[in-house]
Amino acid sequence: MKTAVVILNWNGRKLLERYLPSVVERTPNAEVIVADNGSTDDSLVWLRMHYPEVKTITLDKNYGFAGGYNRALRDVDADYVVLLNSDVEVTDGWLEPLVEVLDKSADIAVVAPKLRSVTEPQRFEYAGAAGGFIDYLGYPFCRGRILSTVEEDRGQYDDRRNIFWASGAAMCCRREVFVAMGGFDEDFFAHMEEIDLQWRMQLDGWRIAVEPRSVVYHLGGGTLPASPNKIYLNHRNNLAMLFKCSSPKQRMVVAVLRPFTDIAEALAHLLMLRPRNAWAILRAWWAFVKWHKMLGRKRREVARMEGVEIRGIYPRSIVLSYLFGKRTFNKVGSIN
Repeated sequence: MKTAVVILNWNGRKLLERYLPSVVERTPNAEVIVADNGSTDDSLVWLRMHYPEVKTITLDKNYGFAGGYNRALRDVDADYVVLLNSDVEVTDGWLEPLVEVLDKSADIAVVAPKLRSVTEPQRFEYAGAAGGFIDYLGYPFCRGRILSTVEEDRGQYDDRRNIFWASGAAMCCRREVFVAMGGFDEDFFAHMEEIDLQWRMQLDGWRIAVEPRSVVYHLGGGTLPASPNKIYLNHRNNLAMLFKCSSPKQRMVVAVLRPFTDIAEALAHLLMLRPRNAWAILRAWWAFVKWHKMLGRKRREVARMEGVEIRGIYPRSIVLSYLFGKRTFNKVGSIN
């Protein structure tokens, strides 16, 4: 089998019931697999009853997004694997453009579709939009979404181009590259693991791309709603990723400036009477400090190809750009 679509499920019977039909019906040229991450609901019973043709991989417990996919992809026999959230609705012909990009471009490891919102179909979806980027301090943003501003899709980002990261909600990847890079960092558990992996891929000489001819609709937050735990994981994993993957110069800038920006964010949560969110940011920093020795070892293990150009890092602060009125990607300026 050339291509497999792998959906990681954890207690998501309702999401499977709503979104799996579109995947099965509109993906005739690939194997559809549900990898169950130790669910305790009736997901597997429902799958066997309604979609016996869908292959299942059953894990013994919840290994998180990172560990779940790492284990599932070991059992998948395919050249290309699409990692697809259980809250994604696909469209007719969505898969073929992604496969075409990988077939024609031997140096592309991951290609993303364009993500629109299920709840507002004319708008981009927050967690991916038309391709992801990152600023010098580690804050992710997208073509179509800068911080809290999400654009309407008017075709303004319909060109295929290099990006920094593809959302883990929907990404088509060369399985052999995924495995060779060691997969996701399982210490992350969830959040930022796909950006970390794709940064490591780029350091190893691979490219990441977006192909907007492929369109999917993502509910967003369907698998892990906004919460103090989500804030904690995002901040902890973002700091860990920067320590592992950034250049010495960038790491120095981050070490000086990020404490101030994160303290400012924590204070903003306190002013909005969200003390648990503020505490989550402080907990993330404490966890990052405790990880220091382990992260030093991981940094030494990251392959860095001499002379490789890392694409998609905005050389300034996206937060400051946003505050100065640059609230759409086209206003941010050129990013290599």
